[in-house]
Amino acid sequence: MASHPTDAVVLAKVSRSGFVEGVHSGHAVIVSPHGDVVESWGDPNRVIFPRSSNKPAQATALVNLGLDLPPHLLALAAASHSGEQIHLDAVREILGGAGLTEADLQTPPDFPLDEVERDSWIVAGREAVPIAMNCSGKHASMLATCVINGWQIKNYRDPSHPLQLEIVREVERCAGEPIRAIGVDGCGAPVLAISLAGLARSVSRLVQGDEQSSGRRVVDAMRAWPQQVGGSRRDVTEFMRAVPGLVAKDGAEGVYVGAFPDGRAFAVKMEDGADRGRTVTVAALLTRMGADPRPLGPLATVPLLGGGVPVGRVASVLAG
Repeated sequence: MASHPTDAVVLAKVSRSGFVEGVHSGHAVIVSPHGDVVESWGDPNRVIFPRSSNKPAQATALVNLGLDLPPHLLALAAASHSGEQIHLDAVREILGGAGLTEADLQTPPDFPLDEVERDSWIVAGREAVPIAMNCSGKHASMLATCVINGWQIKNYRDPSHPLQLEIVREVERCAGEPIRAIGVDGCGAPVLAISLAGLARSVSRLVQGDEQSSGRRVVDAMRAWPQQVGGSRRDVTEFMRAVPGLVAKDGAEGVYVGAFPDGRAFAVKMEDGADRGRTVTVAALLTRMGADPRPLGPLATVPLLGGGVPVGRVASVLAG
């Protein structure tokens, strides 16, 4: 049973001209390599839809099922990409390798997630299309996995499809707990509810796997190709570039998960779903876990402007 949002605590404050005008509340947890809760804020057992933060475990299930992609494409299988040309080309490469085309994608038509790419797309008069949707890499990989296994592709998003049943089993194995609920994600694929601590444990388990294991192949690909996981202007890419060995994955509605190579991991859920509160909280958690704060500086606060000049900031209360 999901905990009530009132269990949340303040994780970030919005200060303008020395006055706190708002807060971002949520939940955060740090787990050990053994999966034990080391520190927590709010409720570490808060049951959530991790949204795209579940993608590393989902991609691991695909590799278990025979998906064999080079690292730059495997990273895209676990991505919420920005819709840049490198991402669209990679999606087409995955589809083409399976004898499929963009017409087989069942992601909803969308514009690129990245604002710069989206604006350029619209100015050029281009319409929303399925491949531009940020989950198209995951969907292309799901389709390719169906082809490998001889499964129907027309209903690959259905929760009863063999592909989705295998994904459920892998997410449960990684999290070390049963799925609490199944819903429909923004991309139309199933979204699987687990606890916040379970989400952290899932990525911790993947980074600690043998080098040839499916999970390690996925997280190693993400670490080697962080630009595929997010994009040129995305904080998830910048976090992985700023912290050596870190694997991280953002999710909609204020979710984030990450793990160090030694298996220490964290997960965050902002109750208001705000990106700015989530980003500064992740930066503070990484510093708390021993990361060098200097390269994280640009991600640690969000400036607030007044009259075109900085007059305040959004910062995590977890920062020293």
